[in-house]
Amino acid sequence: MTTQDQINDYWTGRAPSYAAYQLQPDRLADDIAAWSRVWAGALPPAPLDVLDVGTGSGQVAAILAGLGHRVTGIDLAPGMLEQARSSYGNVDFRLGDAVEPDFPEAGLDAVTGRYVMWTLRDPEAAVKNWIRLLRPGGTVAVVDSTWFPNGPQDFYDPSVWQSLPLAQATDINQTAAVLSRAGLADVTVTPLTAIYELDEKYGVAPGHEVQMQYLITGRA
Repeated sequence: MTTQDQINDYWTGRAPSYAAYQLQPDRLADDIAAWSRVWAGALPPAPLDVLDVGTGSGQVAAILAGLGHRVTGIDLAPGMLEQARSSYGNVDFRLGDAVEPDFPEAGLDAVTGRYVMWTLRDPEAAVKNWIRLLRPGGTVAVVDSTWFPNGPQDFYDPSVWQSLPLAQATDINQTAAVLSRAGLADVTVTPLTAIYELDEKYGVAPGHEVQMQYLITGRA
């Protein structure tokens, strides 16, 4: 079993609880409103052709579609795609690799991803491939954090942790540097204080702590 197979199996198994957490009724409206503002500010005005990589249970892709974009969401975890398709009908969800997306060159206006960079087996190659898919001036916009600065957690095999360059990043600028090295211009890091405040108000998923998340954008 490859490293990617192990990652896919983990996220397929976690998919029902992951989707349920994102759909909590007590915070859902506030979450959608806050994340809609994040993504509206990250991308040029709609309509754009957008690829959401590592789409997971589909929330980001659905928010982008709600903003008026034409969105395709890809993931390698079948369980996540099942959750996405059952929850959101306004997005084309497909099985696909975030590191090597199988799409025509220069056919997209934007590539997005939330909580994806840290779990990529080759993040720099991934970003280079995303740039290849973008039209001139297209945007890459990703959200992530430094989730595991204190070392590996037990939900992945040790060999998997060793294969993920950003899994134990201690500074979000390490992630931003990957986007710059891959060839994106005007790479910018923005702390998402509104999301932090929501997490303080409602709490976070089991096993996590409230911490700052960041929007990182760059231009092709």
